[in-house]
Amino acid sequence: MSTATTTNVAEPITAETILRLFPDIDTRSDALEGHDEEQIRLMDEVCIVTDENDLPIGTASKKLCHLMTNIDKGLLHRAFSVFLFNDKNELLLQQRATEKITFPDMWTNTCCSHPLNLANETGSTLPDAIAGVKNAARRKLDHELGIKQEQVPFEDFRFLTRIHYKAPSDGKWGEHEIDYILFIKANPEVNANLNEVQATQWVSAEKLKEMFKDPSLKFTPWFKLICESMLFEWWASLDNGLEKYTDEQDIRRMLH
Repeated sequence: MSTATTTNVAEPITAETILRLFPDIDTRSDALEGHDEEQIRLMDEVCIVTDENDLPIGTASKKLCHLMTNIDKGLLHRAFSVFLFNDKNELLLQQRATEKITFPDMWTNTCCSHPLNLANETGSTLPDAIAGVKNAARRKLDHELGIKQEQVPFEDFRFLTRIHYKAPSDGKWGEHEIDYILFIKANPEVNANLNEVQATQWVSAEKLKEMFKDPSLKFTPWFKLICESMLFEWWASLDNGLEKYTDEQDIRRMLH
């Protein structure tokens, strides 16, 4: 006589089920009161929720992913940071718009955002995930900086590594991300979306180091983490030897 065994399969976390599976997740709308209407609309975008090893386990809105009450419960999502250099090896910086809900008015790298739950931006293997964030990067460079996709070809992006970090923005908002670091060399025309970016600047490594000494300038936490760890070493190898830093398999943990 054979006996049948039943395996209980955990219900997947999705945008539709996450609130039922985790009823204590904060969905209050009052956190958005008083913010810019366009930035509130963007908070409905659907991000990729991952486990600590960057395996996608579901989706959640940008708003849910960035509320500190949820971050403190462990909610983690996938992101990317683009570092775009011109032919003089100057880095394009942006100053985030005042309208931004998280980290407004801060200087940061060229573009920082999230792959979304779109067919060409998701991926559960590292190669597929890298392709997804490159597609997302091209989308957001156009949205934030008016850089057209033909000026930043998919194949010109170089993936370096992933960084796992957590950082509060204010009492309500913050970041908890697996952040993919992408380098690209290009000489694009920049036409910033002023709802996203209030200023841009091309800087040398020396100029950026001087900016960090200016107490009147504020920088995003992920940008500071990357600068304090590896950016200047990577930057020095931009035209000669960058290969030894690319396609890192391990996730760098930068949690304090």
